[in-house]
Amino acid sequence: MRLSASDIHAYYQPDQCDLRLYLRSKGIEESEAGPFELVLRKLGLRHERDHLAALGEHIDLSEGSTADRVAATTAALAARQPVIYQGVLVGELDGLDLIGAPDFLVRSDDGYVIRDSKIARRITEKDHPEIMLQLQLYRHLFDASCDLPLRGLEVHSGTGEIVGLEPGDPEKLRRVLARIAVLKSGSEEPVAAVQWTKCASCSFTRHCWDPAVSRHDVAVVPGVQQKMALALREAGVLAVEDLLQRFDEATLAEFRFPFGNTMRRVGKTAGGVLVLARAIAENKEIVLQPPSLPHHQNYVMLDLEGLPPQLDELEKIYLWGMQVYGERPSEFRPAVAGFGWDGDREGWEMFLDVCEALFADYGDDIPFVHWATYEKTFLTKYVERFGDRDGIAARVGGNCLDLLPITRASVALPLPSYSLKVVEKHVGFTRTLAEGKGDWSIARFIEATETDDEAERATIMKEILAYNAEDLAATWAVLVWLGSRRPVL
Repeated sequence: MRLSASDIHAYYQPDQCDLRLYLRSKGIEESEAGPFELVLRKLGLRHERDHLAALGEHIDLSEGSTADRVAATTAALAARQPVIYQGVLVGELDGLDLIGAPDFLVRSDDGYVIRDSKIARRITEKDHPEIMLQLQLYRHLFDASCDLPLRGLEVHSGTGEIVGLEPGDPEKLRRVLARIAVLKSGSEEPVAAVQWTKCASCSFTRHCWDPAVSRHDVAVVPGVQQKMALALREAGVLAVEDLLQRFDEATLAEFRFPFGNTMRRVGKTAGGVLVLARAIAENKEIVLQPPSLPHHQNYVMLDLEGLPPQLDELEKIYLWGMQVYGERPSEFRPAVAGFGWDGDREGWEMFLDVCEALFADYGDDIPFVHWATYEKTFLTKYVERFGDRDGIAARVGGNCLDLLPITRASVALPLPSYSLKVVEKHVGFTRTLAEGKGDWSIARFIEATETDDEAERATIMKEILAYNAEDLAATWAVLVWLGSRRPVL
């Protein structure tokens, strides 16, 4: 068995997981890559190729068998080639057979710099431990492959910056490689806890997450952290029903689980965990208190679509979607960022124009309803970025109504997540469009940005607007449902 740098990436991304490597090594079927992942691959390759073109004279070793590429890399290093693209290095560490293909080996004085090209914009240990470990692996393989001095480890980041890395902790690399070897060679599936935020974007969702939901695995209860789930499993608590049988609020509050280098009590979250567990076990809603909703004749549904930080340095909002629902509904009122150099500002100014008109038509107290903190967070960021003409954004912010915490406080749902996409199905909302993920919208917007065909761009943007309009309709459906919930006396 040979371990590669890509194994390190698979261990950590999209979230660190023991199961992923094991399942992949056993040939378990994965779901196909979605549009967002495909766009990321395309952008990553283009980013890498653009940097290669900027480096000038080079030797391209990206094609051929592994043995041929290894031999060609050795020869290119001996010949002191100025830039070696996609060379292959091999070696061993602690008895493990290792291979790595750094994007670039760049000659520097009498030695070489190892450089990888990544679209990630935050090259830190916290954000991307896999990048640090991959470069450390390349360093080890380089030292094992030739006698030339290594002059540095670098990352060509998504911002275009060349980021120098420290040597890193060789013991951590050893530990991670040893763990990966165990996972890939194991004969039994490793014990791991599912979690919505980790599993929703994984290609093995059907193998891990879906069965866990079906069997009422304790890990699917919102509020049960992965390490808490594993500790409960060690205590013999496997299913939601076990949790309810073994614990009351007082005893669960005292239950301890590993947290970093210490042990943490479940504490004051115990009551909430148990009521959510009961909702799942009984497959019914449990109304906790009347929802705290302001009464108004009309409400603005608000939903933003934006580029994540790895794709845009400013985390650009490309669509500010709004529509009034209630006694006097409005048409869909989107504010769309332009595609030119000042497009971000154009989108913001259009958003302020729409909001100003809504205040004029419906009154200064009309609520702007959204799900979770994303919308209000980016209102603040855009005020800091471009200012707040006539205090319009401040008025919107003051009227923001986040349905997520109100829903959590009002109703325990028999669901593994309080994501809008999950809750909307529970309340009976049905989408008409085939795609239902936010990352689909991001992928399509990137395609719109990159095309020079105005007709194609218009078609893509029409699809994105229709998707956003359904998000607004879903938010309204949840608001209406929530307003009907009252405790059973």
